[in-house]
Amino acid sequence: MSATAPPPPAETVTDLVADPWARIVGQPELVRRLRAAVESPVHAYLLVGPRGAGKRTAARVFAGELVAAADDPARAERHRRLAWREEHPDIHVLDPEGTQLRRDEEAEPLVVAASRSPVEGRRKVLVVDRFHTATPAAAALLLKTVEEPPPTTIFVFCAEEVPPEHVTIASRCTTFAVPPVPTPAVASALVAEGLADPDRAELIAAAALGNLTRARLLATDPRLVVRRDTWWSIPDRLDGTGAAVAVLVDEVRGLIDESLELVTARHAAEREALDEREERFGTRGSGRRDLEARHRREIRQARTEELRFGLAVLARRYREALVADPGSVPAAGAVDRIRQAAAALVRNPNEALWLQVLLCDLPPL
Repeated sequence: MSATAPPPPAETVTDLVADPWARIVGQPELVRRLRAAVESPVHAYLLVGPRGAGKRTAARVFAGELVAAADDPARAERHRRLAWREEHPDIHVLDPEGTQLRRDEEAEPLVVAASRSPVEGRRKVLVVDRFHTATPAAAALLLKTVEEPPPTTIFVFCAEEVPPEHVTIASRCTTFAVPPVPTPAVASALVAEGLADPDRAELIAAAALGNLTRARLLATDPRLVVRRDTWWSIPDRLDGTGAAVAVLVDEVRGLIDESLELVTARHAAEREALDEREERFGTRGSGRRDLEARHRREIRQARTEELRFGLAVLARRYREALVADPGSVPAAGAVDRIRQAAAALVRNPNEALWLQVLLCDLPPL
């Protein structure tokens, strides 16, 4: 596991569930297919779906079951527990440290790990998170190993998409789709985990847009309602002038900055821990550059998620206007315009300009 990756959730004996598959929230079809795969596994799997849909959780549970199924049943609980904690000697979890999975630093050690015999059981499982970030050189290096892996090695790749340069590897894998977690399942999980009461859980789940990781973060965010209400009020405050748009853009961006405080607080704690390690052991190999790269990536992701949340609120507001007046051409056009703006986010547009153009195009209500 990456030295700078966020640690897996802490677990105690009382946290262990009777059915490990129950940890995978809102993905019954995925669970069904993974359960079947444990009975007769192949050499490589690819879990594809958006961030926060539960791919890494599913990979951890699946890896534990694969190792447990090939060993003495009396040791199954140990395999599952260590797999969940990402501490099992026969389960290697690779989380790319920077913005890309690189050949020399990460793909080559993974190939070496794949060639080694299992330590405790009869199988070794290699989980590769964020595989969509693999460079072409890294993907090319992994291809041969994936095509001809040792008989005791199983790969589990997790990716948000399959770029063109990864199609060949994807074709060598059994692929499972991991869709966004349904909103009711997110809400139920928040209540079950004691993170929110039912009413607030519904609000958080709607704001999370199928991302359970984001939902758990939002559960500690006291300003979520303020941000939702601000986005909801935008059509009422538009008056066709650039001045109104400028005020709204500044307000929305300020609220997004506030929303990042929870993320930046965690980043500050991670930098402090790294400072302490460097002071004790030196800076060589400390991973500061990769930590900073991950922090930048997470900030960018958090801002994009907030913008998508805002767009979802805006779209709902205009859809309600359409329900009230089915012949409202401006409202129908607004929904289409919001959909186009959401699609443009993948190109990392200038945030302020993107908001200005969008709000200038939206009709007042």
